[in-house]
Order: sequence, then C-alpha cells, then structure tokens
Amino acid sequence: MTIDQQINEFISQLPEPKRSEIETLHHLIMEHAPNTPLWFMDGRDLLGKIVSNPNIGYGRCSLSYANGTTRDFYKIGISPNKTGISIYIFGIEDKTHLSKTYGDRIGKATITGYCIKFKSIKDVNLNELVNALRVELTR
Repeated sequence: MTIDQQINEFISQLPEPKRSEIETLHHLIMEHAPNTPLWFMDGRDLLGKIVSNPNIGYGRCSLSYANGTTRDFYKIGISPNKTGISIYIFGIEDKTHLSKTYGDRIGKATITGYCIKFKSIKDVNLNELVNALRVELTR
C-alpha cells in the first residue's frame, strides 16, 4: 500500500467531525506544498504495540539526539487525538519561535516549543495556520 493510500485509509476511518477536519488540513497542506514528501506513522512500534497516536507527516528534517546520532523524520506532523488535533513541527532550535511568531495570529490554540494544539479547526484562523505550516515546511 502506498503512503497516499495509507493516509486516505486512515482519514476515512476517523469519526466525524475529525475526519472532515483532518481531511481539510491534509488537502490545504498539499495545496500549498504539493511536492512535499509524505509520511505516515500508524503509532505502532516494531512489535506492533501502540505507542503513539497515528501521524501524517509532511516534509523532511534531520533530528539530532543527545548520543550524537541523527535520523531523517518529517518536518510537520498532524495527529488527531481525544481532545482535538495536534500539529507537530520538528527541527526548531528556538523553543519560543512558534509562540512568538504565530501565537497571536492562529487563534484559540495551545502553542508549545514544537506543537500547536486545538480542539477544532473552527477554533483557529485556518489561513494563518496553513501559512505558518507552509513557512515552517521551507525553513
């Protein structure tokens, strides 16, 4: 199964209204960054145990670890969860960057060093959110 097929199958199995919201975010990201590499993480480890929520990933960055190793990973990930939607943005050195740059423009969201969380896309300024994701994909 291709990554596109995995993503479409994952989205189709989400309950409403999350299905429509994740689908909207996915289409908007793909519209603004059509050639970005796609990732899909089903949340399972190598033994098949669920260790995280599934994530749809976009772009590519290199993650560095304390032991000196690095690995390729997605730059932006969207993940539906019990309380809403989390958007992870990796590869940011300044942990205040997201809140300083987008905090007053995105709307009703919690912004941490690498995550933007909100209950529904109705709570955020979708144009500002998508613009932030487009900018961060190219950083």
